[in-house]
Amino acid sequence: MAAGSFFTKKRILIVVALIIVAVGATATVWLYRGKLPAQAADQNKKPGAYAVPVLTSAAKEEDFKVYLPALGSVTPIHTVTVRPRVEGHLIEMPFTEGQLVEKGDLLARIDPRPYYVQLHQAEGQMARDSELLRNAKVDLERYRLLWKDDSVPKQQLDTQEALVRQYEGVVATDKGLIESAKLQISYCQIMSPLAGRVGLRQIDPGNYVRTSDAGGLVTVTRMEPITVVFPIPEDNLPAVLAKMRKGERLIVHAFNREMKERLASGYLMTYDNQIDPATGTVRLKAIFANKKGELFPNQFVNVFLLTEVRKRATVIPASAIQRGVKGAFVYVVKTDSKVTIKPITIGEIQTGQASVLSGLSPDEVVVVDGAERLREGAAVTVRTAPAGK
Repeated sequence: MAAGSFFTKKRILIVVALIIVAVGATATVWLYRGKLPAQAADQNKKPGAYAVPVLTSAAKEEDFKVYLPALGSVTPIHTVTVRPRVEGHLIEMPFTEGQLVEKGDLLARIDPRPYYVQLHQAEGQMARDSELLRNAKVDLERYRLLWKDDSVPKQQLDTQEALVRQYEGVVATDKGLIESAKLQISYCQIMSPLAGRVGLRQIDPGNYVRTSDAGGLVTVTRMEPITVVFPIPEDNLPAVLAKMRKGERLIVHAFNREMKERLASGYLMTYDNQIDPATGTVRLKAIFANKKGELFPNQFVNVFLLTEVRKRATVIPASAIQRGVKGAFVYVVKTDSKVTIKPITIGEIQTGQASVLSGLSPDEVVVVDGAERLREGAAVTVRTAPAGK
């Protein structure tokens, strides 16, 4: 009985399970049949019936500026290492590191007392030699009178004349020694040779300085104006030289390393006299007013040299350009909200904008985003660009 009861329960469980499976299958078929007509209708629709959301932009007619990019280094026009011209103890350096100074401002003072001693010695020597010269001249005049009376021989007169000339030479040497001592004293006052910014001190007051010291005392760099040196490919040099020979002033912009900020604008000043055979480039130098100190010596900047302005060019965003087997093309949105493919000839691409030489007219609307889902005749809907784009 126990075994019969067990098998009876097992059969009941099997039957219940089969019922559940049958109910689930029926529900699935019912749901599938309910959705099938709608899906079949969607599949019967034409592919072109779906409108692809895209971003668009109208082609513009404007002056297109052509720039030549390069990486440049800020180079001051003048940088002077201030060195002592006499030896001695450094008494003071009356400036603040990094301050702006004018030409002639006092930068350092060396103890002048040893050179005053030399000056006094030279002045005393000259006083002595001057008196000897004066006495020799008096004797010469006396000998000349006596020689006229035949009271002294001619040889004695000649000897006295030679002695006068000798003393004149000695006095001239003494004057040179005095001037030299005064010059050494003036060198004890070290003045700024130019207007600019002083750097960090290379030596502190109290040290004994020599003219042979390698580091000098301090450097002074002229900050206004300032130049930027940058290379361009040799292939671009003829066009630049042609404009410079015509007297045109080529504008140069300097941007920071991240290309997010324009630091300063100047103009091309000159070019190097040879091409670097290792890199195939030639160095150019641009000058900037730098009134606010935007550029700093040895700073690396991104340089853009304005080489040409294309008048009334057709300009589109560079992101609108597509490339295929036959070359560049764009998707143009027609009035019926469908796109057509137009092959174009591209000029220059600058800072996200491209000039179109042929194939496109101003005011035609081109797709700038979403073109990867398009084909000839596809329907589109124009969506709004997110903020910041």
